[in-house]
Amino acid sequence: MAVKKDLSLKYLGVDCLNPFFLSSSPVGGNYDMVAKCYEEGWGGCFFKTVGIFVADECSPRFDQTNKEGLPWVGFKNMEQISDKPTEVNFEYMYRLIRDYPEHITVASIMGSSVDEWKKLAKMADEAGAKIIEGNFSCPQMTSHDMGSDVGTNNELVESYSRAVSETVPHIPFVAKMTPNCKNMEEHARAAIKGGAAAVSAINTIKSITNIDFENNTGMPVVDGKSSISGYSGAAVKPIALRFCAQVLQDEEIHKMVKAGKWDFGYGHEMSGIGGIETWRDVAEFLAIGCRNIQVTTAIMQYGYRIVEDMASGLMHFMDEKGYNHLDEFIGSALPNLIPAEELNRDYKVLPQFDDKKCIGCGRCYISCYDAAHQAIDWNEKKRRPELNDNCVGCHLCLNVCPVQGCITPGEIKWKVRDKDGNAVREAKDPTHIKFKKDARKDKKLALKEMYD
Repeated sequence: MAVKKDLSLKYLGVDCLNPFFLSSSPVGGNYDMVAKCYEEGWGGCFFKTVGIFVADECSPRFDQTNKEGLPWVGFKNMEQISDKPTEVNFEYMYRLIRDYPEHITVASIMGSSVDEWKKLAKMADEAGAKIIEGNFSCPQMTSHDMGSDVGTNNELVESYSRAVSETVPHIPFVAKMTPNCKNMEEHARAAIKGGAAAVSAINTIKSITNIDFENNTGMPVVDGKSSISGYSGAAVKPIALRFCAQVLQDEEIHKMVKAGKWDFGYGHEMSGIGGIETWRDVAEFLAIGCRNIQVTTAIMQYGYRIVEDMASGLMHFMDEKGYNHLDEFIGSALPNLIPAEELNRDYKVLPQFDDKKCIGCGRCYISCYDAAHQAIDWNEKKRRPELNDNCVGCHLCLNVCPVQGCITPGEIKWKVRDKDGNAVREAKDPTHIKFKKDARKDKKLALKEMYD
């Protein structure tokens, strides 16, 4: 049954048909490609990064990793920014903005000096761009004045952001951040300080995907040699979600946004990138607070039509959850992502086994014995696992089981602690148990009530 929900939203003050955008990459490198993607249903496109520098590409330049027959768990590319003349790219963007006014064509730019950033910003403005993205993060540029080396230099990030924001003060500037860093928040702060309206993250991760033993080098092999370059695809999604969440939770960034001119009432408006292939991936980035979604690697596998699956799945998800508009759940998961020291350590969930679904493969038993707490006994007669008292509720068994729904979260138990905070037993009833170490005045009474 078809489900229709409103997927429109505002991103940096711009009305968007939906949150689905192409990321700045080979999938959006000329007029015909982007026009086709718009006709397939994409809300916008971060056009392939344009610079004064015109890239001279290598061949081959792609490689991929897989696991147990699964295609494209991860994908490596050695592409740089556009290999087309600067004027040609801006002409493409001008035509797209003219011919598809309801779709948002974002000018992604990269310079190697303040003057180049200013010049590119002016050209983007002349083309009619409503949003400009600054690529501070491409990991395979042949110059240290561009790409991810810039993205980890706070002085350059701030300087280049200011060059654009002061040149075209009426156009929101988005800084595209590199994950090849320790702390993305500090680099994002530098961009906002320089006048950026928001950041997008993540760009690809520096990688070596495979080794070619014939040439004794990495892959892809270019005339007997290879190079470290960017990794993308489903494998990077957990890292992308982490960086996005940390930036979105940064209080200093929120203060800077509210104090600046680009506060549209939603706080920091991040664009999420990295491993997005399905509607669920989209929903996850939205749930942690992203207001825009960028996709590349999934398009390289499945083509532009994948947006139909993403949109349909997202609308069904909204219908099941009772949401009518994206703003009703954007950012809903972010408050529940807390520091490890704040997690409730009194909470424990035992696994539950469905013997009818179990195929008797023994993977849970082996994994638990060799890599966890020897909490599963193997009933050889029944060829079935049996939980013992050693279980700590780690759920390794649940994650290695090849049968969906065979092992699920089961009984919840709560740790009862003595006066020193040590766990002494478990209980099903959480009453009086969830107290913090700094507020345990009635510990003995609580324990007495539980034992009674």
